[in-house]
Amino acid sequence: MRVLGVTGTIGSGKSTVCRTIAEMGCPVINADVEAHLSYRRGTRVHDAIVAAFGNCILDPQGRIDRTVLGGMVFSDPQLLSRLNALVHPATRRRVERRLAELAAKGHTWTALEATLFIEAGWIELLDRLWMVAAPNDAVVSRLRQDRGQDENQVRRRIAAQLTPLAMMERADDIIYNDGDLEALRHRVQSLWNALNAP
Repeated sequence: MRVLGVTGTIGSGKSTVCRTIAEMGCPVINADVEAHLSYRRGTRVHDAIVAAFGNCILDPQGRIDRTVLGGMVFSDPQLLSRLNALVHPATRRRVERRLAELAAKGHTWTALEATLFIEAGWIELLDRLWMVAAPNDAVVSRLRQDRGQDENQVRRRIAAQLTPLAMMERADDIIYNDGDLEALRHRVQSLWNALNAP
């Protein structure tokens, strides 16, 4: 089985690209979802995060409040590095188990959606890397509308990530998400067809 990485900054359209791939029959693993599962209540990673950041990050049910935690780490690179050091290894273990399960089922390709392939050192998991690029203003507008985040919050999160240019330098293919949904789907379909050409 081969692994297709799909990366890009927050709000670039990675999830839309992955939904399109899934509609074409390719299973998709979302590393962000796997990360959240790795630190759900009752896990060692959950306890380590609470020990590192304090009970102020917990909601009334004792779960980690991602909004509170994100507000802390995306304004402080040292705190973000501390969080990543706790979460990335556990997330990678979950991702590798999922990949093994899908390989055992005989899939030809699996897509893996993640923002931090390069920073986390996950490039070696991939056979090909697509990078989804969108103009910053479009990203800010999308996240304000879809997630209710304010502009400063969005720009802090973008600034905390690897730059689009650095992602482009490592990508095998770049998908420019600068038009409408139909244009994006057409670009994805063309790249997917090329991957699966005889």
